[in-house]
Amino acid sequence: MIKAYAAFEPGGELKPFEYDPGPLGDHDVEIDVEYCGICHSDLSMLNNEWGMTRYPFVPGHEVAGRISAVGAHVKKLQVGDRVGLGWHSGYCNECQTCMEGDHNLCAGARGTIVGRHGGFADKVRAQSASVVKLPDNVSSEVAGPLFCGGVTVFNPIVQFGVKPTARVGVVGIGGLGHMALQFLNAWGCEVTAFTSSEAKRTEALELGAHRTLDSRDEQALKDSAGYFDLILSTVNVKLDWGSYVNTLRPKGRLHLVGAVLEPVELNVFSLMGGQRSVSSSPVGSPAVIAQMLEFAARHHIEPKVEVFDMADVNSAIDRLENGSPRYRVVLKK
Repeated sequence: MIKAYAAFEPGGELKPFEYDPGPLGDHDVEIDVEYCGICHSDLSMLNNEWGMTRYPFVPGHEVAGRISAVGAHVKKLQVGDRVGLGWHSGYCNECQTCMEGDHNLCAGARGTIVGRHGGFADKVRAQSASVVKLPDNVSSEVAGPLFCGGVTVFNPIVQFGVKPTARVGVVGIGGLGHMALQFLNAWGCEVTAFTSSEAKRTEALELGAHRTLDSRDEQALKDSAGYFDLILSTVNVKLDWGSYVNTLRPKGRLHLVGAVLEPVELNVFSLMGGQRSVSSSPVGSPAVIAQMLEFAARHHIEPKVEVFDMADVNSAIDRLENGSPRYRVVLKK
């Protein structure tokens, strides 16, 4: 039996819960959970904001731990390996998308907390293809958030061939944005943090931003017209997207990784005139996750975390939902 914490209704308190996972699949592994991050996606699923949550619901898709069992056909992982697991717990591994290495875009990809139980538990299972080994110098305590928030902001850098000379703006200096600043700085970019918070302005400069821009200052946005090669938006709220598009250089890109629920309203002429683009992307493939971990290890990039005991999971959820953590909340088993 796997011991976990589950909610039994939308927005419900997480309570101790046990379930029988059944036989271990031939291509699956079982992970002894040591740490598990809490992501805003966990909150959205907990509250059934996306209409696809099944209860009882065990959140947790930012897992760091050790392999405790492997299926009969698993070759690349062994018992005792220190690994991580993110948003996806498996792929079809047969479609053209998977064969091209874009497993995160597979139509048959299985979510770690969608229709199955996640990592707020003593163990979690997943297809071995979705599990990635941790480099020796990446701490398990901070590794979990890299598997979701970290790869979410790293993936566009790889997918769009962002140059080290690029001017990049990051909108939203929170759980995602604070990692984006570190990655982009180490990549070599000139990094601007969009923030209206004085406290976060100082922290953004410490995290890797070269300059800051007040996101509520309309004149500051106008003065930055034609400046950025890329703007990476990590927020999940509606903004005046046209103002941000106007800060892009010709062929510049506004890329959304925050799950904005409202429609994105834009005047097509602001895109057409400068051949600008608007795009979005989800997490990253296992190959990109591995690349991100190697890059993070080489440049000593770590998410800033606040650690709670797993038994205090409801306090940790409340901290994320109603507080201002700096910057990710992590559960320790």
